Amino acid sequence: MTAGQRHESTQFEAALDAVRVPRGAGRPRSRPKHVAGDKGYSYDRIRRWLRRRHIGAVIPQREDQVRRHRGRPLKFDQDLYRRRNVVERCVGWLKECRAVATRFEKLAQHYLGMVKLAMIQRYLRLLDSSYRP
Repeated sequence: MTAGQRHESTQFEAALDAVRVPRGAGRPRSRPKHVAGDKGYSYDRIRRWLRRRHIGAVIPQREDQVRRHRGRPLKFDQDLYRRRNVVERCVGWLKECRAVATRFEKLAQHYLGMVKLAMIQRYLRLLDSSYRP
């Protein structure tokens, strides 16, 4: 959780370090095979960090980067990128909750509580179509 005016990409490494991908047996993986992000995550710092950890970057280049890029073009898997829509839809559902969309809460822990409450409401709607908050 960051301040509202702070860019998300500043917390990229910390967020990925917290990832645990469950698998059948044994301990969960701490590194995903690929990470998909929009053009807002197209920074050399992020690409280097992913490369060092052998994680595939599915991040399109910004226009200013395409013009100045030299050498072999960066690999970009459009099929994996399209699967990002699951996350985008989840963010869209969260923004249906006005308190989450406008971030009325000043403290990060209160805002996180509102996000959790919005997710609970979403799950209740999915479980019972007659539920209306």
